[in-house]
This record gives sequence, structure tokens and C-alpha cells, in this order.
Amino acid sequence: MTQRDYSMTGADSMRAVHTGLAAAEWYHTDLPRKRMKELMKRADGPAIRDTVILFGAMIVLAGAGIALWPTLWSVPFWLGYGVLYGSAMDSRWHECGHGTAFKTRAFNDWLYQIASFCMMRNPHTWRWSHARHHTDTIIVGRDPEVVLMRPPALARVIANFFGLVDVWTAMVRMITNAAGHLTGDEAEFVPEREQPKVIRVARIWVLIYAAIIALSIVLGSILPLMVIGLPRLYGAWHHVMTGLLQHGGLAENVTDHRLNSRTVLMNPISRFIYWNMNYHVEHHMFPMVPYHRLPELHEEIKHDLPAPNRSITEALAEMWPALIRQLRDEDHFIERTLPDTAKPYRADLHATVPVGVPAE
Repeated sequence: MTQRDYSMTGADSMRAVHTGLAAAEWYHTDLPRKRMKELMKRADGPAIRDTVILFGAMIVLAGAGIALWPTLWSVPFWLGYGVLYGSAMDSRWHECGHGTAFKTRAFNDWLYQIASFCMMRNPHTWRWSHARHHTDTIIVGRDPEVVLMRPPALARVIANFFGLVDVWTAMVRMITNAAGHLTGDEAEFVPEREQPKVIRVARIWVLIYAAIIALSIVLGSILPLMVIGLPRLYGAWHHVMTGLLQHGGLAENVTDHRLNSRTVLMNPISRFIYWNMNYHVEHHMFPMVPYHRLPELHEEIKHDLPAPNRSITEALAEMWPALIRQLRDEDHFIERTLPDTAKPYRADLHATVPVGVPAE
């Protein structure tokens, strides 16, 4: 077995640069230029509609939860509110970070800031983190957003269904940033000119959370934290589940999103929460296509892609056995089968030096 160093400053990071895996040429399905321009066209309407539904539902659910507090009748309402706060905001953070959810830039920025706060992700740090994720998707030592490293830390994964690891890590980073410092990995991918913004946002957030905690102490109730803060824990399960499916168990160090990303056909409610990011191969291949056009993009290029998983259950059933096997065989991964109508994977597009072998 090979040993992997997923840090942004380690041996595998340098190896990826030396072998050409970093900022490499990636495979893209051929699409007529005119059709591509149509699919990339942005609009405010769909995202305004979805945002009104999202915040309207959150207000109703939180209002019912507060009115019925502290009885058990409030629990279903808090659970629903938590999923919208702690999971739907993940996809809003993501899509607005790309700047494609709305046509109007100010709308993207507004929702991005709110979603970043809810998910406890510094908006300036994570904008650059996610840019790197798209440039070097699941390239060991280059991608700062690898969720399932090898061997997979399954205890950590399970804990994150309740937000325990992510929230603790986010709090430590927030306090570190508020004290005027960036972590080593953050300093590696956040441009120096952006670093003061990271620190400023962290300080504002610390003050907000301090005020919420103080209010809870004065009232002698956790109710204020049930509205702001705690939903990031009790509502995290859906975004963790869908996030694992994006790349879990698939190939590392390839430059073809068909091999390292997974498209899953989902029910309408999950698609609303996830904002169509279940079309994940399509999103990575063409990240400037707005979320509401991804179903169309899927139909256009599905002849060149592996067959999508037909449900969340089917995707989990495919992924989990691979993760269990990776506990004893870190080199194992799920090989995606391309249809006869697809162009074959071009191994010559990336270096073939395996992970764990020193580059010359």
C-alpha cells in the first residue's frame, strides 16, 4: 500500500506539481459552443424563487419551534429548520461562491455571506479553497476539500453527521483567524491580499456568537442557540450524506471528472436542499453552468458519462463497501465504467507517477 500526505505543504503536494497533476489539463465532453453558451446563461428568477421558499420555510419552522418550545411537539419543526440551516445553506454557499446562482452579482454575494455564516465557513478562505478544489479535484496534496482521505476515518465521518468534527474545526479556525493568524494550509492557498479579510470576518463572527451565547445565559435557555449556531450540528446530516457521495470511494490523481466524481439521481426534496449538485460530474466538468440548468446539461452529455446512480440508497450501497475495503487496502477505488458511446479516458493527460513514490 502507498501512504498519502493530503496536506497542502507536504510531499504529495510537491509531487503533484513536479508530475504535472497540479493545474493539469482536464477532460471535457465536446459540446457545440452555441449550446454551451445557452446553458451557461444566468438568470435571477429560479434562484429568487428557491431563496424565497427556503427562507419562508425557515421562518415558519423556527416560528413553530419557538412557539412550542420547550415541549416535544417542537422537535419536528427544529429538525426541519436544522436541515435547511445546516444542509441547504451548504449548497447555497457552494453555488453562490461560483457566482452562478443569480444573474445579479449582489444577490450572489448576499446569499453567499449568509450561507457562509450558517455553515461556519469563512467566506474569503473558502472561496479560494473551493477554487483549488475545482482546479485540482481529488489530487492528493493539492485539493484542500478531500472529505474521504485514505484510509477513511469512518469514526470522523459518522461524527460529522452531527457536525461534531467540522464545527469544532471551524470554531478553532475562527478563533485562530480572529486572533490575527491563518493556518498553514490557509496561508498556502489564500492570496496575501485577501488574508486581512479573513481575519476581519472571523472577528465579526466571534462577536455575533458571543452575543448569542450571552443572550442564552441571560434568558437561561438554549433557545437563541437553537435558532443560530446549533442547527449547524443537528441539521448537518443531509449535507454530509450528499457530500460523501460526490467523490467517495472513487479514483484519486486522475484528470477526468468522469472517474473521480459521482452523479446521483435524487428525490425532489433532496434536490432542493442540495440545489442540483447531485449532478456532480456535470458540475465539475462545466462549473459555470447554473444549478438550474444542470439537468439539461446531464441530458446533453450523458452519452459520454458513466451511468448515474439511480438513488441515494444505491449510491451509498456502492460507496460504503469501497470505504470498508480501503481500511485495509488504501489503493482500492471504484472504477467507473464508461459507456460504449463515451470517449475513452486518456491516461496520457496526467502523469503516471503513483502516490507515495518520490518524483524524480
